[in-house]
Amino acid sequence: MSPTEHDSVFVENYLPALLAQASQLISAEFHEVVLSNGLSISEWRVLSTLSGAGEVSIGHLARIATTKQPTVTRLLDRLEKQGLLRRVAHDVDRRITLVRITEEGQTLISGLIAKARLHEQEVVQRLQPLDVNALKTTLRRLISEQHDYNEQ
Repeated sequence: MSPTEHDSVFVENYLPALLAQASQLISAEFHEVVLSNGLSISEWRVLSTLSGAGEVSIGHLARIATTKQPTVTRLLDRLEKQGLLRRVAHDVDRRITLVRITEEGQTLISGLIAKARLHEQEVVQRLQPLDVNALKTTLRRLISEQHDYNEQ
């Protein structure tokens, strides 16, 4: 398709559709690795988000893991029973529950994080020449601004 043909097909020039398609294509490759290691995609998202993050609120965790909060809460129940994470009371606001990965959870997820980093390197290699740092900065800005907009 020529550039003008891309302009005439709505979804081929619509940012949300392009981001969703790119995410799905790249993620699907790695999701096979996650599943073959005995974790669901949601478990991977939650545990990898908690890795190195300290204590995280359930709401923040749901946003980062792109999963609805009730689903995350049920998932946390299961992962807590398995000893992979624990809930922690917030120091000031008793309405907020924080979550922290346990040593067992960190051990489980560390190998997958290493594989995820390798996968990312392979994807980046295929996309050369691309300024990946600029792309990540732009995406972080987009996410931050959209999050701020949605909270207004």
